[in-house]
Amino acid sequence: MMTPWGSLRLLAARTVSAGAIASRSLAISKPFQMQALAAALPSQTYCTAVAQINGLVFRQLFEPVSCTYTYLLGDAETKEAVLIDPVLETANRDVKLINELGLQLKFAVNTHCHADHITGTGLLKKLLPGCKSVISVHSGASADVHIDEGGVVKFGKFALEAKSTPGHTNGCLTYVLNNRTMAFTGDALLIRGCGRTDFQQGCPKTLYQSVHKKIFTLPNSCLLYPGHDYTGQTVTTVEEEKSLNPRLTKTLEEFESIMNNLNLPRPKQIDFAVPANLKCGVQDV
Repeated sequence: MMTPWGSLRLLAARTVSAGAIASRSLAISKPFQMQALAAALPSQTYCTAVAQINGLVFRQLFEPVSCTYTYLLGDAETKEAVLIDPVLETANRDVKLINELGLQLKFAVNTHCHADHITGTGLLKKLLPGCKSVISVHSGASADVHIDEGGVVKFGKFALEAKSTPGHTNGCLTYVLNNRTMAFTGDALLIRGCGRTDFQQGCPKTLYQSVHKKIFTLPNSCLLYPGHDYTGQTVTTVEEEKSLNPRLTKTLEEFESIMNNLNLPRPKQIDFAVPANLKCGVQDV
């Protein structure tokens, strides 16, 4: 029976084009292999494969109307799982996947009270009895579990630690995997961007400080998974955003000027999404 590492080597051998990394290089040390695979494989394939090596079930899911990413993480041994930022319209898809993988959903977690879609948390609680909802204590929203800075969401041998990253909203949390290889930033930090700050207690200065003090202080290699993406990208790293983010590489004063002059349209779903999300997304279910 092929080990997860063997499967990953096979995947790399099938994926790497001629003239890139020769398959024989995959027979040497694991640290070098990891670097080679990171350079050779598409980012999502690489991240999922590496997660499997560590015993973590990981899936990145997409809802196209609001361009929202939902993340499923599970312990391959105990089958306990969490779902980050589920969307109402794709809750049935998520339940189907969870059942197919034989997972037990312990927690449906929101990074903040969303304005652009209704959370699927309330429906998931009905479809998967035993699942508990989680959100920041500062969100003003209903949930089974309210957490704050340093709070931990455990599933099997894994855990997500909450870091308070307000600025987009008062209740924004970034969830960091216990081995600090992955973080889920919600709308606080996007790939080459960040969440808007012109509604829901938004504040450019607070967001800037949150990102620089709580996210940019994670290991440079830490993979960052955003709440949304509108350009087809899936993942970034701390190192990339520290050097390439066109907003957050600026000074605080420059950042404030940028954010205060975006003149973005009002989110289409805000008038019914926020009231519903304050009630765990059950208002219209």
